Amino acid sequence: MSFVSEFRDFAMRGNVVDMAVGVVIGGAFGKIVSSFVSDLITPLLGVFTGGTDFSSLFINLSGGEYATLAAAEEAGAAVLKIGVFLNTVLDFLIVVFAIFMAVKAMNQMQARLALPPASRDCPECCSAIPAKATRCPQCTAPIAAAA
Repeated sequence: MSFVSEFRDFAMRGNVVDMAVGVVIGGAFGKIVSSFVSDLITPLLGVFTGGTDFSSLFINLSGGEYATLAAAEEAGAAVLKIGVFLNTVLDFLIVVFAIFMAVKAMNQMQARLALPPASRDCPECCSAIPAKATRCPQCTAPIAAAA
């Protein structure tokens, strides 16, 4: 088997394709969450905190005085971007919460769609019997009705 055909077989497996789709959708979802935080949540927090723009919060580590984060970056000053970090943490928390809610919904849907088993084991002879059977066809032992 050639290297190219081996690679093609690997790339076309369901798991690899599913993972690739997940990565692409995850990247797009990350952009949506970042926009949600920076364009909606951060301004709302600013309103409740007296007009503070969290994305512009910074700590200047150099000796100069700078009115804004943009001015400090333009001057090449060393700064701790506290606001940018807070926005990133908020992005992360929203993504984690959204993933949690999606997984929870999927688990609930799977539980609702789960079919009862078609057969069960006889407690006397351990042979497989239909789930609705009241007597084992192998050993003729009476079986309690399935719950």
